[in-house]
Amino acid sequence: MVGKRLPRLFQRAKSLLDLPRHEGVSLVVVVYNMPEQAEKTLYSLSSRYQRGVSEDDYDVIVVENKSSNTLSADFIESLPGNFSYHLRKETRPTPVHAANMGVRLSRRSHVAVLIDGARMVTPGAVRNLILGHRLHRDSVVTVPGYHLGKQLQQRAVEHGYGVQEEARLLSEVNWTRDGYSLFKIACFSGSCASGLFSAHSESNCISLPRHLWSELRGFDTRFDQVGGGLVNLDFYKRACELPGVGHVVLLGEGTFHQFHGGVTTGGVERRARAALLEGFQKQYEHLRGSAFEPPDSKPIYLGEIPSQLMRFVRVSSQVPGDKDGEQNIATGAHIVRYLTEL
Repeated sequence: MVGKRLPRLFQRAKSLLDLPRHEGVSLVVVVYNMPEQAEKTLYSLSSRYQRGVSEDDYDVIVVENKSSNTLSADFIESLPGNFSYHLRKETRPTPVHAANMGVRLSRRSHVAVLIDGARMVTPGAVRNLILGHRLHRDSVVTVPGYHLGKQLQQRAVEHGYGVQEEARLLSEVNWTRDGYSLFKIACFSGSCASGLFSAHSESNCISLPRHLWSELRGFDTRFDQVGGGLVNLDFYKRACELPGVGHVVLLGEGTFHQFHGGVTTGGVERRARAALLEGFQKQYEHLRGSAFEPPDSKPIYLGEIPSQLMRFVRVSSQVPGDKDGEQNIATGAHIVRYLTEL
């Protein structure tokens, strides 16, 4: 047991030596070719929107891979004082290097990564990330995922869903005033398709102490396929399955995917998407030696449950458990379904 703990103790000491560091969380947001969606995401991370925190409690590091459609200079100039912006040139079609760079730039005791800059968050996300890290010295804190719209966007787009329909939905709920109203116009993402109380396949807002990030060596750069392939699922699994960590799920919070023509949700023809996902799976199996399965963790659920979330809680509670009454976990069939719905 002591032998297993020594590498982690070494990484913690190494992180402490790499000063200056400050308590709190740095949120790294990776952006590419999605200025309209990224603007909403970044607003949802501002202290004007987030509840129970001030700019002194956290910072946001925006790393944008250069494209012909970057965030505007006026918008960047308007970012709050606890935000920083970094434009970089990326020669490979992946967010992995940008995410790792953002964490290297951070100066907080904990780091959270939103590898997809099109994911808006609810107003208690930052406060509860910080609280989650107080529950356990080695907490991995994750936020469940949702898609805007009545069905998964890779399905909805086949029936005409797009930017205009999404703008109409957002205008109906006045989300900037009450971000929990996003639950009213959302559905579970593929990663959470089995419900809130079952095993999830990834989180698009995952936070952990710096020494755990160092122990994991960040996102694995060998995931070099378009969009990073299954790199986010891989990191989530590795983080949640580290010996001795406490997995904390922010039950009452969420990330919400906006439509932006992404790799797996942006209207790619079905057969082409299936071929792409098959390539992702093959690369994962090559790197890890087996097919992807969700992490085996026993999460602690933290946070308040807003009234808008109750329909998701009810649906999740109806998922049948095993014969001993324990909570249902995602099955192999669910993983296959999820990978086809990425």
